[in-house]
Amino acid sequence: MTEHETDYEVVIGMETHIELDTASKMFCACSAQCFGAEPNTHVCPVCLGMPGALPVINRRAVEYAMMVGLALNCQIARFTFWERKSYWYPDLPKGYQISQYQYPLCYDGWIDVDVRDVASGTWQEHAERRRIRIRRAHLEEDTGKLTHIGNFSYVDYNRSGVPLLEIVTEPDLRSANEAYAYLSALQQIVRYLGVGTADMEKGAMRCEPNMSLRPKGSHELGVKVEIKNLNSLRAVRDAIAYEIERQTRILRSGGSIQQVTLGWDEARGVTYIQREKESAHDYRYFPEPDLPPLQVDEAWLAEVRARVPELALARQDRYRRDFGLSAYDAVVLTADRAVADWFEAVVAALPNGPGRAKAAANWVQSELFRVMKSRGIPNSAVHTLPVKPAQLAELIMMVERGVINHHTAKHVFEAMCDSGADPQCIVEERGLAQVSDAAALRDVVEAVVAAHPQQVQQVLAGQEKVFGFLVGQAMKATRGKGNAQMIHALLREAIERQRA
Repeated sequence: MTEHETDYEVVIGMETHIELDTASKMFCACSAQCFGAEPNTHVCPVCLGMPGALPVINRRAVEYAMMVGLALNCQIARFTFWERKSYWYPDLPKGYQISQYQYPLCYDGWIDVDVRDVASGTWQEHAERRRIRIRRAHLEEDTGKLTHIGNFSYVDYNRSGVPLLEIVTEPDLRSANEAYAYLSALQQIVRYLGVGTADMEKGAMRCEPNMSLRPKGSHELGVKVEIKNLNSLRAVRDAIAYEIERQTRILRSGGSIQQVTLGWDEARGVTYIQREKESAHDYRYFPEPDLPPLQVDEAWLAEVRARVPELALARQDRYRRDFGLSAYDAVVLTADRAVADWFEAVVAALPNGPGRAKAAANWVQSELFRVMKSRGIPNSAVHTLPVKPAQLAELIMMVERGVINHHTAKHVFEAMCDSGADPQCIVEERGLAQVSDAAALRDVVEAVVAAHPQQVQQVLAGQEKVFGFLVGQAMKATRGKGNAQMIHALLREAIERQRA
């Protein structure tokens, strides 16, 4: 049974915690770059909750939170204050968490996402665009990390106090695929803004779906469960799909759903009960006495707003509208901001003309990605390659003008990536200019036809695949420098003469 076959409708709200990539922690000067560090080395009296230690607000974290809020089309609170949230677990030594409750920094926003059936494994050119409302996004401090080994629990406080942005949606998600699409889009926004890594495997982005089932057509929400321990987008999708099936079986058999917090066992592909779900009053919020209120004036907000770049979804729409690219090309090219910037620089360096943006897209997705993958360079570091966008644009135009063919251009591009030299220099130094002399190419073609009479007869009999073999022989004879279009035409003429 799939989520589309059930007679119940799933309603999902998502809580997502994102670590902000600041140099120091939210309320102290300790380094926030603590992943992989020796346990309990990035700590001080403030983040350890020692008596008399006073917190100080991290301005950069506030600005990063505002940037995310603006990217999510949120209202930005002009006035807010900090609150203490009672917290009884050992990964926060103070016994409380400094957070925001009554007045979140960002509120009443929305995000558009393109939803595709990611479980199908096939690309869908057309996706359903859904708008997911954002209820709030507020700042708080992260907790430490607990590790359970046998009968013992160990705690590392390095992460305790790292700036954390909690983003809460309205219950607008209606499937596991929508949840996957929403989190993918949120992860991409954080990376486009440069405010965090949003790496789920390293705990820099953590999410908890709150979901319930109700009969289709009903407007009343069912009993809600929360799922934790999800460390990948795939785990989110699979856990929600599992819960839909589990709860559907219970409801169909006349049972009832218990409001609990669930964990996800990825190895077994099942959820399990962790504890009963707390309510807001259990946290006993009250104003933080050691921090002043936070006030955002128009000048500060305008300064932060100017830092928000064009985001991936808007870029995809523009690439399809202005460049005539397919949805697939647009999605691939905008997946990483650095690649999108690099691609647009190539297009900007090309003369206006039909198909040139598509040519640039093809070169980036094929040759550029191939070179980077072979050299272990992540897409985000495309700028570290010696080759520059304007040089690729020059190479594309050399192919279009017939100076070199596409086969030779691939080798030239590889050399450009090694040395950063201009393509014209490489072609001249290595004698790679395309052979377009009709008489010289005709001699090559006649020699190929004479040397392969059996293959010529196969082409005449309609075996077109063999024609490619003969073209390859002609290209080999010109050491890959022959004008492919001329070789095709001359070869056709030579073969047709054999028909008589």
